[in-house]
Amino acid sequence: MAEIGKGVTAGKLAINVQKRLTRAQEKVLQKLGKADETRDVAFEEMVANFNKQMTEGTKLQKDLKAYLVAVKTMHDASRRLQDCLAEMYEPDWFGKEEMDAMAEDTDTLWLDYHQNVTDKSLASMDTYLTQFPDIKARIAKRDRKMVDFDSARHHFASLQKGKKKDEAKIAKAEEDLGRAQRIFEELNVELQDELPGLWDRRVGVYVNTFQSLAGHQEKFHKEMSKLSQNLNDIMTKLEEQRQLKKTPSAAAKTGDGATSEDANHSESASSAPKVVQRPGPPPSRPPPRLTPSPDQRQQRVGQLEDEASVPEADTESTNTAPQSAVTNGSEGELPPGFLYKVKAVHDYAATDGDELELKIGDVVLVVAFDNPDEQDDGWLMGMKESSWAQKKDASAKGVFPENFTQKV
Repeated sequence: MAEIGKGVTAGKLAINVQKRLTRAQEKVLQKLGKADETRDVAFEEMVANFNKQMTEGTKLQKDLKAYLVAVKTMHDASRRLQDCLAEMYEPDWFGKEEMDAMAEDTDTLWLDYHQNVTDKSLASMDTYLTQFPDIKARIAKRDRKMVDFDSARHHFASLQKGKKKDEAKIAKAEEDLGRAQRIFEELNVELQDELPGLWDRRVGVYVNTFQSLAGHQEKFHKEMSKLSQNLNDIMTKLEEQRQLKKTPSAAAKTGDGATSEDANHSESASSAPKVVQRPGPPPSRPPPRLTPSPDQRQQRVGQLEDEASVPEADTESTNTAPQSAVTNGSEGELPPGFLYKVKAVHDYAATDGDELELKIGDVVLVVAFDNPDEQDDGWLMGMKESSWAQKKDASAKGVFPENFTQKV
């Protein structure tokens, strides 16, 4: 007889069709309750565990693949961000070479992480799941052979109960029953030995998968944390570089007329805390005088103190009554601790908390700075004469621009 297909003859095809018809008929009889069915509760529980295990493993494999897709997406986004920063980063900025090297290290780190998770965690799950299709096919075959066994058993029993017994048919049915029972039991025993072990191995597979994933994640985040810290340090240095460019150099502060000794003194004083330079008067008014050198400033303070000592000496020589309160605009004696008086010739609006608000005609009692180096160019310290007359508290003093006043 001609072949129907490769390896399949018409005789084999007929046998397969007959088997399917017989199984279908047997299942119908079992559902109708006209034929008993072989049941194995323990095996059915194993099959339920197998199906659950296969479903969970397939879901875990799918989620791992989705995780790797997300890692790839994050890698692409990180690379684009690094490329954007590299394009914007100008060559003369601090750490240009370090930035380029960091971009390469970040890209390599993402590649290694993706590859390690793929090779260890995902590959392990792929290998684990390859055994399920074969076992699932054997379970299905075992179910078919169990139906064949039930069918052969029922056929043999019907022949034995028949009124007309055909010994040849009975012998053939008994032979078929024995063969069906042997095939079914072989498959059943194999699966009963294999399924419990497969069920127990799932824990080890999950442990290995997630331990490997956690280890690679820890290594990745640790290395990425170092790169992030390096990026933060570079950005901090870049900001410091920008601030230094905005701050005048120490050499410019010495001025054209400063001596080498003044320049050396400025360099030694640069280590001291920086004092924020006060803004000068409005452009329409005369600018403050140039800052004198420390020696000149000390000499000026000495001269002012000598001028202040003259009225004090006259007071001691005349032995007159104690000093009276000074009134606004008075030409009388100065209270102790003040150097001289000045009168405001322009209004001045204070721009800082330690500055004096001046109106034209205000008389200010000038005092020396506790530390002459703290005196800014073109600024004096004092308190209004009216405030001293009311409170006699020298602590209520402030600074003001010298060129807004004139000496009285």
